[in-house]
Amino acid sequence: MSRMLRASAIMAAGTMVSRVTGFARTMVLAYAIGTAALGDSYNAAYAIPYSILDLLLLGVLSSVVVPMIVRAQQHDPDGGRAYEQRLLTLATAVLVVVAVVAVLGAPLLIDLYTDWDRGSIKFETGVMLARFILPQLAFFGIGAVAGAILNTRDRYGAPMWAPVLNNLVVICVFVAYAVVGSGSDIEAVTTGDLALLGLGTTAGIVAQAVVLIVALKRVGFSFMPRFDVRNARLGEMGRAGVWTIGYVVVTQLGFMLTTNLASSAGNEVAGHGISPYTLAFQLFQLPYGIIGVSVITAMLPRMSRAVGEGRLDDVRSEFGSSVRLICSLMVPVSLLLMVLGPAVTVPIYGHGANSVADAVYIGNVLQVYGLALVPFAVFQLLLRVFYSFGDTRTPVFVGAGTTAVNALLMVIFFVLLPARYAVMGLALAYAVAYGLGAVLAWTLASRRVQGLGGWTIGTALTRMYLASLPTAVLGLLTVWVVTQLFGGLGFVNSLIVLAVGGGLGLLLYLAVAHRMRIAEVNSLVGMVARRVGR
Repeated sequence: MSRMLRASAIMAAGTMVSRVTGFARTMVLAYAIGTAALGDSYNAAYAIPYSILDLLLLGVLSSVVVPMIVRAQQHDPDGGRAYEQRLLTLATAVLVVVAVVAVLGAPLLIDLYTDWDRGSIKFETGVMLARFILPQLAFFGIGAVAGAILNTRDRYGAPMWAPVLNNLVVICVFVAYAVVGSGSDIEAVTTGDLALLGLGTTAGIVAQAVVLIVALKRVGFSFMPRFDVRNARLGEMGRAGVWTIGYVVVTQLGFMLTTNLASSAGNEVAGHGISPYTLAFQLFQLPYGIIGVSVITAMLPRMSRAVGEGRLDDVRSEFGSSVRLICSLMVPVSLLLMVLGPAVTVPIYGHGANSVADAVYIGNVLQVYGLALVPFAVFQLLLRVFYSFGDTRTPVFVGAGTTAVNALLMVIFFVLLPARYAVMGLALAYAVAYGLGAVLAWTLASRRVQGLGGWTIGTALTRMYLASLPTAVLGLLTVWVVTQLFGGLGFVNSLIVLAVGGGLGLLLYLAVAHRMRIAEVNSLVGMVARRVGR
């Protein structure tokens, strides 16, 4: 537990700063271009390269490449050095080609991901932005492979801190646009405005990749292009990765449906389309990104080694510790998101081109997403159990089932709900689907590992929820008192709600959890106290 805490703390610190600067990035974005037509066009174009990377690389990295690099380090005479160089060479060559093809196919991609008519101003603006943003595919992919190599060497700092530079670059770009650009009116923007937004976004990814490559050099990795792909074990990677790619294809089809439905809702109600979905989802991912990703990144290489050495007890222990550690903070945060959603989003998004009402709607979507936080985190941990065994097929079926349920519920809610509530319905479908998906994944993973310690984990989660109830009540009371005394949730009122309901609420949770002797919370508090003491 202590080793996991130390590794996770290093990553969590970097991720925390990254997410804080990410907050600033989205604040400036909403201030500069808003969440209506121009904001929707930008967010649609911005989402496409991430979808392509998920399809081609990022899912394979966590499920296939990391375990294969670990095995190469353990069994190859050179400690896996040549294998790592082959992977980086191959990824660079493939992604450069993909970036070129994607730029040429930008109109088709925008058509696939939105419900906008070809020739409309939103469509044409999205295409132009995509052509400026899609070149980042090559640089993002190179950085992702470099980060995977660093993680297998237990060097977690650079991959978690590099996105900070990316955010700072993009913040400067949006500040520049707010000063010299044409504002949020999509009819008024020029090609130069779109180039500033798009190429500036790509420049942030270039800077992030450079940081990771420099970090590789500092740990003794010298890159030498190797085109002997026959020795890259592509056959083994393909056999394992085909199922992961299948899983990513399924999830991306679900994402494509989501963006189409959200863009359709945005056509009906301005400010209720892709942008509020994207911004609320980013905030929803924040706790998982800070806590969950840090723990999972540290957990997967160790779990893969334990599986390779036949130590199933260690696999169960690693999984149980990870779930309890993540949920010790995820549980109270999920409840606070459900209570304080608009108070979170108004200070961030209620400025400039974006109205307070638009920011409140983003907060309403975030409240619904709070339901999904714990099920989503547990679901992601469960997938890593299969990946540590080299099993990439089972997650495909689990993911396909989850995505199918999500898609069905999204369509049902979209049809039944008025357009102004459509994006909230998408969030609710997501929460229900991942809850059911976590149950299915748990059942299958438990059979694989011969038990996951469900009783122990369930008892721990129950105690965490009980410890969080006073925090939720305090948050509700704070919202009610502030709105009754001072009116709606403006900027200052939201800060008051966050300070009392959020800040004091979390301190109350820590105190109650400490009194209830929840071990994971006590470990976290003890670690922080020791660092402060030093």
